[in-house]
Amino acid sequence: MSQSLSRHAQPYSLTDYGWDRARERAFTPRRADGLIPARVVRADRGSCEVVTDTGTVRADVPGAADRSDPLTAPCTGDWAALRPLTGAAPLLHEVLERRTTLVRASASRTSHGQLLAANVDTVVVTVSLAAPLKHGRTERMLALAWESGAQPVVVLTKADACADLPSAQEQVSQVAAGVDVLVTSAETGQGLDVLAAALNGTVVLLGPSGAGKSTLGNRLLGQDLLATGAVREADGRGRHTTSRRELLPLPGGGVLLDTPGLRAIGLHDSRGGLEQTFAEIEHLAQECRFTDCSHTSEPGCAVLAAVEGGEIPRRRLDSYHQLLRENAYAASRTDARLRADREAARKDITRHLRATYRFRDRQR
Repeated sequence: MSQSLSRHAQPYSLTDYGWDRARERAFTPRRADGLIPARVVRADRGSCEVVTDTGTVRADVPGAADRSDPLTAPCTGDWAALRPLTGAAPLLHEVLERRTTLVRASASRTSHGQLLAANVDTVVVTVSLAAPLKHGRTERMLALAWESGAQPVVVLTKADACADLPSAQEQVSQVAAGVDVLVTSAETGQGLDVLAAALNGTVVLLGPSGAGKSTLGNRLLGQDLLATGAVREADGRGRHTTSRRELLPLPGGGVLLDTPGLRAIGLHDSRGGLEQTFAEIEHLAQECRFTDCSHTSEPGCAVLAAVEGGEIPRRRLDSYHQLLRENAYAASRTDARLRADREAARKDITRHLRATYRFRDRQR
């Protein structure tokens, strides 16, 4: 094995980062080809930091600048196959199949999605009780979490700063139906043991700046490894003290992935996640008179009847409609991009064939 693979020794094994027997069995043919397994700890343009059984190293990513779809690039949480090289940094030969992916709409407003994390088992949606509750934002984060394939858990942070804790917990529980809603305070230690017991596998902290993600992560880690910062009293917002995603093993088992605060939480191909987030609306929709009911003004609409009867808040239905429209728009842009990519590929082939024919004609 290349010496470059062992220059950063560490007290952890790949198992501490989630490597298991199923992954080892699937990787066996790659070992025979001289490849070694690794997990991406941090991803940058053109290279990434990975952890192996012999330590943490920097690996080159061939062709990274040519990637047209960000979703195919290595991401924090990815499992990968490395090609060791003598006297040089190893190459990231292959990103292994992802079990789960946490994706939002690109902040650059392109039709591509932005991959936030891969191979996550638990998504901790953090909601600060030190700031006014924004249920629409919580619903967005839950839709992303459900769509990823991981299990969401809503964690109410800064409980020590909440004047009416029972009311706040009840409000969020109605928004997060079917999801555990846990109350915590990093300041007093409230609920941290319950939260630790509820976490499983690779855990990602998701939420806006100022929600207390990094402080909560430090309590779970048992030491201050994640940068934290103060928030503005006016609106509860904080600076982006977490500037990049990184993986850290938890003392009780599992792996923690802290993410930068999300100012924008756009949906990207999240129809399934919306169905689970608004499960009560989807369930009532089956009783509507028309199968294509939009739940806006149709007669015999069971959803509108539930709103009028006080079973579902009007705000909840309005949020459902808004997120459906946003997701449909994002899907239409993605379809347009795919059509454009196919058309560009067809034109490339046509140009190549024409150049080939011209060359042949000149040889005659």
